Amino acid sequence: MTEERKKQKTPRGAAVEILNRIDQQGAHAEPLLDEILSGTEIRNPQDRGLLTELVYGTLRMRGRLDWIIARHYRGDFSTLEIPVRNILRTGIYQLFFTDRIPAFAAVNEAVGVAKKGCPAAAGLVNAILRNVLREKERIAWPEMAKDPGRAIAVLHSHPRWLVERWLDRYGIDETIAVCRANNGIPPLAVRVNGLKTSREKAVAALAAEGITAETTRFSQDGIILTTPAAGLRETAAFRDGLIRVQDEASQLVAHLCAPQPGERVLDLCAGAGGKTLHLAALMKNRGKITAVDLHPDKLRLLAAEAGRLGVTIVETHPGNATGTPEAFRGAFDRVLLDAPCSGLGTLRRNPEIRWRIAPADLEKCAQLQRRLLRSAALCVKPGGRLAYTTCAVTPEENENVVADFLAGHPAFTRISPEGIPPELIDADGFFRSFPHRHGTDGFFGALFIRSI
Repeated sequence: MTEERKKQKTPRGAAVEILNRIDQQGAHAEPLLDEILSGTEIRNPQDRGLLTELVYGTLRMRGRLDWIIARHYRGDFSTLEIPVRNILRTGIYQLFFTDRIPAFAAVNEAVGVAKKGCPAAAGLVNAILRNVLREKERIAWPEMAKDPGRAIAVLHSHPRWLVERWLDRYGIDETIAVCRANNGIPPLAVRVNGLKTSREKAVAALAAEGITAETTRFSQDGIILTTPAAGLRETAAFRDGLIRVQDEASQLVAHLCAPQPGERVLDLCAGAGGKTLHLAALMKNRGKITAVDLHPDKLRLLAAEAGRLGVTIVETHPGNATGTPEAFRGAFDRVLLDAPCSGLGTLRRNPEIRWRIAPADLEKCAQLQRRLLRSAALCVKPGGRLAYTTCAVTPEENENVVADFLAGHPAFTRISPEGIPPELIDADGFFRSFPHRHGTDGFFGALFIRSI
């Protein structure tokens, strides 16, 4: 074997490495995958596809996989080392959820990964996987009639506490629909950069490079890619700044804010700037946007992306958004607070979140959101508008925060969302989207106006 070959990662080994880092370091799947896929360690397209499927598939189906492991491991499942768990999870995922990988290959490859990473557990991995394979059709699952919360949590692989909340709110059928949607592969949506092109021209530009797309249902700026686009970032359409990857529901946030050309706008938690740069496009690159974020690295990414998209009206401002500089007070026509949140509306894209968030975390998020919303309100000029959004689906982070804010801020009135399709405005006048109802990420939005 050549030295170069020795350095090449296998998709199964790389998947276990990524899953270990997610569990041990609190990392996120997407950047870890991008790190490997953007390099040369795994070159074969089929291997790259397998790596992606193993990481996301194992994260999505972890609850079901762990149920299987726990019934075939003679010891206490909670004492299994994380690397051993992830080797078993990826192995069992292949046995149950792929139809193109021979069972013997899945078992042998898992044992091979164990021999390299945790050799003392190789025999255990081999024994458990072979037992699972023998008993695959005889596994006893929780019964829906006896305990729907437990059955849905295991069969559809979500934390039980979250399933129980959804059962109380939606009932059995819709809870299962939510879980199924979260376990699906989300569409690849991109926003067309209106500063440089139109939707029709962007679709044509992608088609010329072999990528087919169709317009989105709700966002007037979006398109959905309908053919695999692993090399999207290498296309001329991407390099020239015609498009930016962004979920359809996320695209609607800028329309909720509805900035006008020439206005002064504040994006208080801008991150890497997906929504900031959309605001600039809606403003036709006229006016001024101040983008604030706690993390300078994210603002550097925003600045670089602004250059690619041709945005010139954004000024970045690193800082803690819970504090309001004197110069910001009453200075902005529009303020967007896309608040840090649990992210429970994005479980399709970020399946690791479901295994990290606990009920107590929702109130922690809400406490921060309340502080941020109070800070944002100070920045709105009389007659100006304030948009509050999250990618969460929980009352604690959404309508409860809004109610608390309005109770303490009589100068603000909640108004009907602007620029949002009627199908996405609920009976209470909030912007809401759901994966299982709309095929988008789960988002929430409220719009306020400050009285003069």
